[in-house]
Amino acid sequence: MKTLKRLFDKNIEWANSINEQDSEFFMKLSRQQAPEYLWIGCADSRVPANQIINLLPGEVFVHRNIANMVVHTDLNCLSVIQYAVELLEVKHIIVCGHYGYGGVRAALENLEHGLIDNWLRHLKDVGRFHADKLNGRSYDEQFDMLCELNVVEQVRNVCNTTIVRDAWERGDKLSVHGWIYNIKNGILRDMDTEITTRSESAELNEQ
Repeated sequence: MKTLKRLFDKNIEWANSINEQDSEFFMKLSRQQAPEYLWIGCADSRVPANQIINLLPGEVFVHRNIANMVVHTDLNCLSVIQYAVELLEVKHIIVCGHYGYGGVRAALENLEHGLIDNWLRHLKDVGRFHADKLNGRSYDEQFDMLCELNVVEQVRNVCNTTIVRDAWERGDKLSVHGWIYNIKNGILRDMDTEITTRSESAELNEQ
Protein backbone atom coordinates (compact mmCIF):
# COMPACT_ATOMS: atom_id res chain seq x y z
CA MET A 1 0.00 0.00 0.00
CA LYS A 2 1.32 3.41 -0.94
CA THR A 3 2.20 5.42 2.16
CA LEU A 4 1.47 8.66 0.27
CA LYS A 5 -1.78 7.47 -1.31
CA ARG A 6 -3.39 10.85 -0.62
CA LEU A 7 -0.96 12.52 -3.04
CA PHE A 8 -1.68 9.97 -5.78
CA ASP A 9 -5.40 10.52 -5.25
CA LYS A 10 -4.94 14.27 -5.55
CA ASN A 11 -2.92 13.75 -8.73
CA ILE A 12 -5.83 11.84 -10.28
CA GLU A 13 -8.24 14.60 -9.23
CA TRP A 14 -5.99 17.24 -10.80
CA ALA A 15 -5.46 15.32 -14.07
CA ASN A 16 -9.20 14.68 -14.36
CA SER A 17 -10.00 18.36 -13.80
CA ILE A 18 -7.58 19.35 -16.59
CA ASN A 19 -9.04 16.74 -18.94
CA GLU A 20 -12.54 18.03 -18.26
CA GLN A 21 -11.45 21.44 -19.51
CA ASP A 22 -9.46 20.13 -22.50
CA SER A 23 -9.43 16.41 -23.29
CA GLU A 24 -6.41 16.87 -25.59
CA PHE A 25 -4.35 18.95 -23.15
CA PHE A 26 -1.87 16.32 -21.99
CA MET A 27 -1.48 14.83 -25.46
CA LYS A 28 -0.63 18.24 -26.90
CA LEU A 29 1.66 19.01 -23.96
CA SER A 30 3.59 15.75 -24.45
CA ARG A 31 4.47 16.71 -28.03
CA GLN A 32 6.21 19.99 -27.29
CA GLN A 33 7.44 22.39 -24.64
CA ALA A 34 7.31 26.03 -25.70
CA PRO A 35 7.15 28.34 -22.68
CA GLU A 36 7.85 32.05 -23.05
CA TYR A 37 9.02 32.44 -19.46
CA LEU A 38 11.87 31.18 -17.31
CA TRP A 39 11.08 31.58 -13.61
CA ILE A 40 14.02 31.63 -11.19
CA GLY A 41 12.50 31.49 -7.74
CA CYS A 42 12.99 30.36 -4.19
CA ALA A 43 12.48 26.73 -3.17
CA ASP A 44 10.18 27.90 -0.36
CA SER A 45 7.03 25.73 -0.43
CA ARG A 46 4.83 28.83 -0.14
CA VAL A 47 6.00 30.24 -3.48
CA PRO A 48 4.80 27.91 -6.28
CA ALA A 49 5.57 29.52 -9.63
CA ASN A 50 2.70 28.28 -11.82
CA GLN A 51 0.04 28.94 -9.21
CA ILE A 52 1.22 32.47 -8.41
CA ILE A 53 0.93 33.59 -12.02
CA ASN A 54 -1.98 31.25 -12.77
CA LEU A 55 -0.35 29.48 -15.71
CA LEU A 56 -0.84 25.87 -16.77
CA PRO A 57 1.92 23.25 -17.11
CA GLY A 58 4.02 23.95 -20.18
CA GLU A 59 3.69 27.72 -19.94
CA VAL A 60 6.60 28.47 -17.61
CA PHE A 61 10.03 26.83 -17.30
CA VAL A 62 11.06 26.80 -13.63
CA HIS A 63 14.29 26.77 -11.65
CA ARG A 64 14.10 27.07 -7.87
CA ASN A 65 16.78 27.09 -5.20
CA ILE A 66 17.36 28.48 -1.73
CA ALA A 67 16.94 32.29 -1.89
CA ASN A 68 16.45 32.45 -5.70
CA MET A 69 20.19 32.78 -6.27
CA VAL A 70 22.03 33.02 -9.59
CA VAL A 71 25.62 32.16 -8.73
CA HIS A 72 28.16 32.17 -11.54
CA THR A 73 29.67 28.86 -10.42
CA ASP A 74 26.32 27.10 -10.12
CA LEU A 75 26.27 24.88 -13.20
CA ASN A 76 22.79 23.66 -12.39
CA CYS A 77 21.28 27.15 -12.61
CA LEU A 78 23.45 28.13 -15.59
CA SER A 79 22.42 24.99 -17.46
CA VAL A 80 18.76 25.82 -16.89
CA ILE A 81 19.29 29.35 -18.19
CA GLN A 82 21.16 28.08 -21.26
CA TYR A 83 18.49 25.48 -22.04
CA ALA A 84 15.72 28.04 -21.61
CA VAL A 85 17.41 30.74 -23.71
CA GLU A 86 19.06 28.72 -26.46
CA LEU A 87 16.74 25.74 -26.93
CA LEU A 88 13.35 26.84 -25.64
CA GLU A 89 13.97 30.43 -26.80
CA VAL A 90 12.11 31.99 -23.88
CA LYS A 91 11.37 35.70 -24.17
CA HIS A 92 11.43 36.56 -20.47
CA ILE A 93 13.55 35.55 -17.48
CA ILE A 94 11.86 36.36 -14.18
CA VAL A 95 13.82 36.40 -10.93
CA CYS A 96 11.21 36.22 -8.19
CA GLY A 97 12.06 36.63 -4.53
CA HIS A 98 9.67 36.87 -1.59
CA TYR A 99 9.26 38.64 1.71
CA GLY A 100 9.52 36.75 4.99
CA TYR A 101 12.40 34.54 3.89
CA GLY A 102 14.16 32.77 6.77
CA GLY A 103 17.51 32.90 5.00
CA VAL A 104 17.42 36.70 5.11
CA ARG A 105 16.77 36.53 8.85
CA ALA A 106 19.74 34.20 9.21
CA ALA A 107 21.92 36.60 7.22
CA LEU A 108 20.86 39.62 9.27
CA GLU A 109 21.24 37.90 12.64
CA ASN A 110 24.36 35.86 11.76
CA LEU A 111 22.62 32.66 12.82
CA GLU A 112 24.32 29.37 12.03
CA HIS A 113 22.57 26.49 10.26
CA GLY A 114 25.43 24.27 9.13
CA LEU A 115 26.01 23.41 5.49
CA ILE A 116 23.45 25.88 4.16
CA ASP A 117 25.53 28.76 5.61
CA ASN A 118 27.94 28.30 2.70
CA TRP A 119 25.11 29.02 0.27
CA LEU A 120 23.69 31.86 2.36
CA ARG A 121 27.12 33.49 2.26
CA HIS A 122 26.03 34.89 -1.11
CA LEU A 123 23.03 36.49 0.57
CA LYS A 124 25.20 37.96 3.30
CA ASP A 125 27.43 39.41 0.59
CA VAL A 126 24.40 41.21 -0.87
CA GLY A 127 23.88 42.80 2.53
CA ARG A 128 27.55 43.76 2.69
CA PHE A 129 27.45 45.29 -0.82
CA HIS A 130 24.49 47.48 0.20
CA ALA A 131 25.33 48.18 3.84
CA ASP A 132 24.92 51.91 3.25
CA LYS A 133 21.26 51.38 2.31
CA LEU A 134 20.55 49.06 5.24
CA ASN A 135 22.33 50.83 8.06
CA GLY A 136 20.20 53.05 10.27
CA ARG A 137 16.94 51.32 9.40
CA SER A 138 14.73 49.30 11.73
CA TYR A 139 15.10 45.53 11.75
CA ASP A 140 11.83 45.02 9.85
CA GLU A 141 12.86 47.56 7.22
CA GLN A 142 16.24 45.86 6.81
CA PHE A 143 14.51 42.48 6.52
CA ASP A 144 12.24 43.59 3.68
CA MET A 145 14.92 45.66 1.97
CA LEU A 146 17.42 42.79 1.90
CA CYS A 147 14.76 40.59 0.28
CA GLU A 148 14.35 43.27 -2.41
CA LEU A 149 18.06 43.97 -2.84
CA ASN A 150 18.70 40.27 -3.31
CA VAL A 151 16.25 40.18 -6.22
CA VAL A 152 18.00 43.10 -7.94
CA GLU A 153 21.41 41.52 -7.33
CA GLN A 154 20.30 38.25 -8.91
CA VAL A 155 18.89 40.15 -11.90
CA ARG A 156 22.37 41.63 -12.31
CA ASN A 157 23.86 38.16 -12.13
CA VAL A 158 21.48 36.82 -14.79
CA CYS A 159 22.32 39.73 -17.10
CA ASN A 160 26.04 39.16 -16.59
CA THR A 161 25.98 35.50 -17.62
CA THR A 162 27.64 34.75 -20.94
CA ILE A 163 24.38 33.07 -21.97
CA VAL A 164 22.26 36.20 -21.72
CA ARG A 165 24.99 38.52 -23.00
CA ASP A 166 25.48 36.30 -26.07
CA ALA A 167 21.72 36.24 -26.67
CA TRP A 168 21.62 40.01 -26.75
CA GLU A 169 24.66 40.07 -29.06
CA ARG A 170 22.72 37.81 -31.44
CA GLY A 171 19.82 40.24 -31.36
CA ASP A 172 17.49 37.90 -29.47
CA LYS A 173 14.46 39.54 -27.88
CA LEU A 174 15.09 38.65 -24.26
CA SER A 175 14.00 40.56 -21.16
CA VAL A 176 15.13 39.99 -17.57
CA HIS A 177 12.75 41.00 -14.78
CA GLY A 178 12.93 41.28 -10.99
CA TRP A 179 9.78 40.59 -8.99
CA ILE A 180 9.00 40.04 -5.33
CA TYR A 181 6.11 38.09 -3.81
CA ASN A 182 4.24 38.89 -0.63
CA ILE A 183 3.30 35.63 1.07
CA LYS A 184 0.88 37.53 3.36
CA ASN A 185 -1.48 38.53 0.55
CA GLY A 186 -0.39 36.53 -2.52
CA ILE A 187 0.48 39.64 -4.55
CA LEU A 188 3.51 40.10 -6.80
CA ARG A 189 5.36 43.40 -7.12
CA ASP A 190 7.53 44.45 -10.04
CA MET A 191 10.90 45.73 -8.79
CA ASP A 192 11.13 47.95 -11.89
CA THR A 193 14.29 46.24 -13.13
CA GLU A 194 13.30 45.12 -16.62
CA ILE A 195 16.53 44.75 -18.61
CA THR A 196 16.37 44.16 -22.36
CA THR A 197 19.83 45.08 -23.67
CA ARG A 198 23.48 44.86 -22.71
CA SER A 199 23.66 48.64 -22.28
CA GLU A 200 20.74 48.58 -19.82
CA SER A 201 22.54 45.81 -17.97
CA ALA A 202 25.64 48.00 -17.72
CA GLU A 203 23.54 50.81 -16.27
CA LEU A 204 22.12 48.44 -13.65
CA ASN A 205 25.64 47.32 -12.73
CA GLU A 206 26.55 50.94 -11.97
CA GLN A 207 23.68 51.45 -9.54
